[in-house]
Amino acid sequence: MRADRIFVYGAAAGLAGDRLLGDPRRGHPVAAFGRAAGAVERVLWRDHRGRGALHTAVCAGGAVAAATLAARAVRRSSVASAALTAAATWAVVGGTTLGREATAIGDALAAGDVEAARERLPHLCGRDPQALDAQQIARAVVESVAENTSDAVVGALVWGAVAGVPGLVGFRAVNTLDAMVGHKSPRHRRYGWASARLDDVAGWPGARLTAALAAACGPDPRGAVRTWRADAGKHPSPNAGPVEASFAGALGVRLGGTLSYGGRVEHRPVLGGEGRAVEFGDIGRAVRLSRRVGTLALVVCAGARLTLGALKRRRA
Repeated sequence: MRADRIFVYGAAAGLAGDRLLGDPRRGHPVAAFGRAAGAVERVLWRDHRGRGALHTAVCAGGAVAAATLAARAVRRSSVASAALTAAATWAVVGGTTLGREATAIGDALAAGDVEAARERLPHLCGRDPQALDAQQIARAVVESVAENTSDAVVGALVWGAVAGVPGLVGFRAVNTLDAMVGHKSPRHRRYGWASARLDDVAGWPGARLTAALAAACGPDPRGAVRTWRADAGKHPSPNAGPVEASFAGALGVRLGGTLSYGGRVEHRPVLGGEGRAVEFGDIGRAVRLSRRVGTLALVVCAGARLTLGALKRRRA
């Protein structure tokens, strides 16, 4: 079986596994990687960009090397290769857990239990829940669903289509490192610089595909495109900007504004200024849009992989 078909079958099976099972409650490979990366940080940490770059190279490079060795070990067997691709896809994709956590918070807000929503919010994003009211929590959830649709689903599928299992694993490793050390805390401002910049590069294609698919399958395609074009560049993140702006336009809501992370208050530009304030019912709409985007991303990535494979064979 050709490598392009192996990827398609494996990625489809892995995404289906995520839809049916979600993330494992114990022994998740990404959590194991995080623990290993934390151990490397304890050894290497200095308030220096060079040390941070070494940390990124060791952790992300080690993950890619391990994935490459695993792929080579099973390359003689189409079934084993497809199974490895499925397992890797299931391990790095987190769309179902994202939707479950967002829905749980939405249900708590719908029931008027703001404290329960605050308790669950850290499972989804790193904001200070005690500083948020019900509307701000709902907005934070919609923003997290939008951004993580790219980070936890589409970006991984894009790099899987490009580089197979090493691409899947490498993207997730880089994204995890950014979440661990890429923020601008005093400890990680310099040390996490390399991880943050690498994540910007790795996330670029997936973010644009996510924004385009949100516009294509969202409730308001024209609004999504209009808000993407007008507001994406206002966001401090080159990748979160297009995704959040497209979701805001597609759902007809306003995102952005004042945020609080670890005691730091940030005032971000508003995305979708013509829309209304986010309500708790918009969480379910965002989750449904995220699922549609993830499904379409698999179709697009599979089609691109098959098309490129056919073109290569013709040239040969």
